[in-house]
Amino acid sequence: MRNIFLLIFAILFISCKEDVLPKPKAYLSLVYSTKSYENLKLKRPYSFEVLKNTTVINEGDNWLTIKYPNLKASIDITYRPVENNIKELLTEAEKLVFKHAVKAEQIIPKDFVNSKKRVFGSIYEITGNAASHIQFHITDSTKNFIKGSLYFYVKPNYDSILPAVDYIKEDILRLVETLEWKK
Repeated sequence: MRNIFLLIFAILFISCKEDVLPKPKAYLSLVYSTKSYENLKLKRPYSFEVLKNTTVINEGDNWLTIKYPNLKASIDITYRPVENNIKELLTEAEKLVFKHAVKAEQIIPKDFVNSKKRVFGSIYEITGNAASHIQFHITDSTKNFIKGSLYFYVKPNYDSILPAVDYIKEDILRLVETLEWKK
């Protein structure tokens, strides 16, 4: 009888704890600086607006790198003249995009056309843990071709860097919208 009494007492004593509640969801709060743009200062066969708080590095051959030091990211831009090889340049650009299909969850293409400025191209948003999350190419279809890629210098974890991808995506759209070819 004594053992039963001790067992009941132990059960009551152990079970008299507060209920365990799940922790509320927390959201990452990132604060980015206010955006201000300026024209590209390097002499190139093209010009566009670039975010002021980035570092633009001259890579030669009209290539350049736009670095985002605080985000550990860069937009790598390559330039090639069109010499009756537009189909090859477009095919090569698309091959580079779809190399990420192995790790990508989705590749979302968006075409861009500005007939007045003769700026035609596509922007590819790559979701998932791919090495590059945005790639684009722009051409006037007769003389100039630009290919750009967004890279982060961290191990790909799409959920963690998505806010930074969205932040830089605005700058890439601005780059494409303000691009002009020099004569």
